[in-house]
Amino acid sequence: MRIDKKNSYIILLLIHAAIGVAVFTVPFLSKIYSLLIFGFCIYYLIKTQNRNNEALVLSAYVVGVEVLLRMTDGMHFNEYAKYSVMIFLFIGMIYTGFSKNSYLYWIFLILLVPSVVLSSVTLNFETNIRKAIAFNISGPVCLGVSAIYCYQRRITLDRLKEVLTAFCFPLVSIVIYLYLYTPSIKDVVTSTQSNFETSGGFGPNQMATILGFGIFLFFVQMLINSSSIKLQSINAALVLVFAFRGIVTFSRGGVITGILMIILLLLVLYFRASLKGKSKIGIILIFSFLASLGVWGYSSAQTSGLIDKRYANEDARGRKKESVLTGREQLIASEFQMFLDNPIFGVGVGKNKEYREEQTGIVAASHNELTRMLAEHGSLGLLGLLILLFTPLLLYLNNQQNIFVLCFLVFWLLTINHAAMRMAAPAFVYALSLLKVYSVEKPTVPRE
Repeated sequence: MRIDKKNSYIILLLIHAAIGVAVFTVPFLSKIYSLLIFGFCIYYLIKTQNRNNEALVLSAYVVGVEVLLRMTDGMHFNEYAKYSVMIFLFIGMIYTGFSKNSYLYWIFLILLVPSVVLSSVTLNFETNIRKAIAFNISGPVCLGVSAIYCYQRRITLDRLKEVLTAFCFPLVSIVIYLYLYTPSIKDVVTSTQSNFETSGGFGPNQMATILGFGIFLFFVQMLINSSSIKLQSINAALVLVFAFRGIVTFSRGGVITGILMIILLLLVLYFRASLKGKSKIGIILIFSFLASLGVWGYSSAQTSGLIDKRYANEDARGRKKESVLTGREQLIASEFQMFLDNPIFGVGVGKNKEYREEQTGIVAASHNELTRMLAEHGSLGLLGLLILLFTPLLLYLNNQQNIFVLCFLVFWLLTINHAAMRMAAPAFVYALSLLKVYSVEKPTVPRE
């Protein structure tokens, strides 16, 4: 499963470009694709017995393909990606164990239980209780399982880069699908609202999230995972493609997150580099800035200047919008009020939507995982969030060879602030910040 040869990488990119064409042409193939992925991953895990953290590579691939399967109706059940990740990592732990010091994340999972029990008796009678609970709790549970697997798990930097590479391939399928779905941006952009047409008919928020992540991933490929000028050029081109398609979704959160991840990575590398290395990073910054201006200028031309107004928080006529967060301030405020009204156990998992409608008349699901945790889990949710925030930072002090820790944390934190945990990506990417990374292979040692 190692993707370390130039030709293999290019071939896999081309194969996934073809997959994008295939599922666009014959959408039903998406359902077959999802079954093949799951079946192959289970087979491969059992065959390899997770000797080289194959569970991480396979999970990364599923996380990368999730949006493609969602937008093409390829999932056989709604939380396919989250459950698949949990199953793969659980099988991985059967073969290679997990650290006994991961007890903090067992505590995190236990903290979720009281509000699940509470919601089973407080949700309205006409509500599908199983779906309501699963929709809101599957993300945190996926994060907990992923964190237990990754906590202080020894992995080489090269292997971690291969995990990042596994994310990339299905993202190529997504961007090919987008170009086939909307070959002309000018024809479909008429306002400054998030645009479903440029997002392949799928939710712009989630699409921008995965495209923003793609900007970062291919930047990493270009910067530290390309063995030739040819590969660097291919990856640089893909960075620009993902940046353009992310921008024209008119959903800002994912693109901004991707850019901040790149800036953080460059800062980490800069402070670790020699004087010569710092000069190279300076040159990279200059070229990246110029390329960004080029992509933005092209995006502005393709959208007749509407993208400039979108990021300036203006409508199509140039009038300043009242809401900076497209109305989400009301949702955040209502969830804070739920926390204040129910400070110990919260209102119960999945109850916040009903509670908000009863109190304010607003019918909307939460977009912010932080305030949702507070509203639905109360003080136990607050404690859980503190565990999530501080544990990887403390681990980072003793293991700074995981150069991506801050990038992973920023992706998790910013994504759950605007897209909650509807996708598996923030849960799994967060867990990668807990890995114990080595730059060279270490002798095999028993897991604690």
